[in-house]
Amino acid sequence: MDTSTQAIQVRGREPRRRFRTVEEKRRIVEEALAPGASVAGVARGHGVNANQLFSWRRLYLQGQLEPRERPGLLAVRVVEEAKKAARRRNAPATCGTIQIELRTGTVRIVGMADPASLHTVLEYLAR
Repeated sequence: MDTSTQAIQVRGREPRRRFRTVEEKRRIVEEALAPGASVAGVARGHGVNANQLFSWRRLYLQGQLEPRERPGLLAVRVVEEAKKAARRRNAPATCGTIQIELRTGTVRIVGMADPASLHTVLEYLAR
């Protein structure tokens, strides 16, 4: 009588997408660029599709996989002239002015600023 034993690995449901930081991507790509490393093996070891790793590697070699600096705190100053100007325009007391001075110009938001719109503008400026 011939018997054989097989081990079967049952995997649970894994999330379809996983967000990876730029630092993680760089670390994985550098591992794949090591002499003798197999891109497929490195990808499998980190649970990444090999095609995705090839894409990250291309970006890395082009210098486009650099960590972004997060914007720090901004200096804020309340200017008395802005308060007086708002009163002269008969603006409601709840309205104000946000002025952001950049090297290339000035962004001024007068009145109530929609938080989502302001967030979008600041995200764009942080790039």
